[in-house]
This record gives sequence, C-alpha cells and structure tokens, in this order.
Amino acid sequence: MNHSNLTVIILAAGKGTRMESDLPKVLHTINNKPILQTVIDTSLTLFPEKILIIVGYKKELVINQIKSNKIISYINQKEQRGTGDAIKYCLDELSSDKDVLILSGDVPLITSKTLKEFINQYKKNNSSASLISTNISDPKGYGRIIRKNKSNLLKIVEHKDANSEELNIKEINSGIYLIKSQIIKNKIPLIKNNNIQKEYYLTDIFNFIKSEETHIYNINNSLEISGINTLEQLKFAEKIYNE
Repeated sequence: MNHSNLTVIILAAGKGTRMESDLPKVLHTINNKPILQTVIDTSLTLFPEKILIIVGYKKELVINQIKSNKIISYINQKEQRGTGDAIKYCLDELSSDKDVLILSGDVPLITSKTLKEFINQYKKNNSSASLISTNISDPKGYGRIIRKNKSNLLKIVEHKDANSEELNIKEINSGIYLIKSQIIKNKIPLIKNNNIQKEYYLTDIFNFIKSEETHIYNINNSLEISGINTLEQLKFAEKIYNE
C-alpha cells in the first residue's frame, strides 16, 4: 500500500546520557543494526513520500552509519530544546496537504502492522491528529493521556508536570503521532516552554486542536512502544526483538 501523501519524521537528535556512552543513543544496536536503522526500515514498509530524520548530537556519525536512501533527508536540531522545537526545524520541508507520522529513533520495536493499523484508523476517523497510547502498570516517566471521552484526547500531561491524580493514570503516550501537515505548520510556532523542563513539548500541539478532531489508538502490546534509555533497556529490547 503506497502512502504517497505520508511524510515520516524520526526524532534522533539526543545524546542519551543514561546510556553511559559517547555513542549517540540511536546508534546502539539491536541484532547488529543501529536502532535508528530499525525504525527507518519499519518506516520504509509504509512507502512514505519522504523521511525526515532530525539529528543533533554527533550528527555526522549518525548520517554515516545509516544506509542512504533517496527519500531520506537529515534536519539538524542545533540545540536540544525539546521535541516541539525539533519539529520546528522541519516546517520548511512539509507540504501543506500531507499526513505526518512522527516516530522516535529510540523506539525500535514498533511494528509495521501496528503503524499500518494506526494510519487506517486515523483515515477512517478523518482525524486531524492521532496518537498511539498503551496502558502500563508502572507509568513512571511517561506522559499521561487525559481523555475527553471514549476516543478523543483532552490533553497529555508530562510526568514531571502531573498532579497526584494524573500520576495515577496508567494510560501513557507512546510518542508516536499522526498529524496533518497544515496543523503542524500552523500550531507548532504557538508552543511555549512554560514547564518544569523549560522545553518545547510536541505534545502541547494538542492544546491547539479541538478534541473532536483527535483520536487515540490504544494498543495492547506495550512492549512495542518501549523506549531505550539505558543499556539494560537495550538488552531487554534485543531479547524481545529476537523472540
């Protein structure tokens, strides 16, 4: 199935300080393949028009380690000021009438099947913006999903900004989004950094989108959206990947 109106953005600019390594986090390997390459390979199964990879820390090293492909472009995030700031650097590359799938370069277990189902649901619901969520028993560190109703999103609250009631919510944000390109172009510049981290959160874009235009796609297999932040998590992910 060709998704010629699809642009994929992969966030891959971070150092990954908790990996205790000078190697950029996204170049650590699963099955002898950089985790970023795994995310790219999954993206390619969707046949997007283009893939934009946001790089920053040791960007030349990242670019050199990744297989070249004519639909891949690299965008340099000069400073690490959050995911919302990272997307700002892509605005000139986005056409007005595309669907934009945003992935994380350190979440390699997401499957092509799940992403295809996510895209189909987004189109079926005629959404302006959708995200993948999942429920986990220990949601510490993750942004919490605050629902307006059964299928629509009210807002996402980052763990560090959550109150005691919000911290009890087990449904978390995967960091995987589908958003109409025109909304990204119009709303990303509105995001402010009024939070504990002083970062521009991409999740705040949902504050500028009507709830009824959003859709939450909740998946059962929370392992698919496991992020890799430590060597221990990398080993765990490799074990899952090989099962």
